[in-house]
Amino acid sequence: MPRWRGRRMLKRWRYVGVFGSDLMLCAGEARVGPLPQAWWAVWERQGGELSERTRAVTGCGRIRVSPEAVAVRDGPVTIELELEAGRGVEVVTPDPGGFAWTAKHPAIARGRVRAGGREWGGEWPALIDVSAGYHPRRTSWRWSAGCGLLSDGRAVTWNLVEGIHDSARQSERTLWVDGQPREVAPVRFAAALGGVTFADGARLGFHAEATRRRDDDLWLVRSRYEQPFGAFSGRLAGGLELAEGFGVMERHDAVW
Repeated sequence: MPRWRGRRMLKRWRYVGVFGSDLMLCAGEARVGPLPQAWWAVWERQGGELSERTRAVTGCGRIRVSPEAVAVRDGPVTIELELEAGRGVEVVTPDPGGFAWTAKHPAIARGRVRAGGREWGGEWPALIDVSAGYHPRRTSWRWSAGCGLLSDGRAVTWNLVEGIHDSARQSERTLWVDGQPREVAPVRFAAALGGVTFADGARLGFHAEATRRRDDDLWLVRSRYEQPFGAFSGRLAGGLELAEGFGVMERHDAVW
């Protein structure tokens, strides 16, 4: 994809979220036109400690994110994970000035994490997000990703969004039950990111435990970002009762 399409810059990012009952983390790389950024965050649920860092231009090389692996070596934090991706969904959303593309995959993350003087090894459920496109100058979305178990013991992963790739059909809104994807109808996010309501009346509640926030003003590019880690409860679309669920909510408002 070329760096420009008409008057719009190419925006692209890779994000991996790992959502376990003991440990949650995310790592990502992004580039808006010529501007790179990379980040990581580790939320230790039992210890109650959030470690995070965002790097721009210099230092980005300490953080490597791909659909196959996450590798972070940044001060006292080490993340070494291999990703086994499941069946994903891919969406292209056109608009009069360009288009945006995304692919979302549930995954299993295996490896080790060291942060806050502690070390974990094992495997955790995860979600992989790879996106690129020529988005409108002003873009705003609300997003949720998480993993857990249903009351009948089946594994579930979700990717829910409002504001981007959210057409009535052929959207990125997806539930994976035991790895099998199903699209869900449009959803509504609570104003304070306290939950998500589905078209059939089901509601997924969210309790925030630790929040990442960042405001950037780089003249041509401005971004306001909020992403809390936390626990979910309630029901997903189709009457799927959640026994336990962990993940993130997100609010992102960008001028780019």
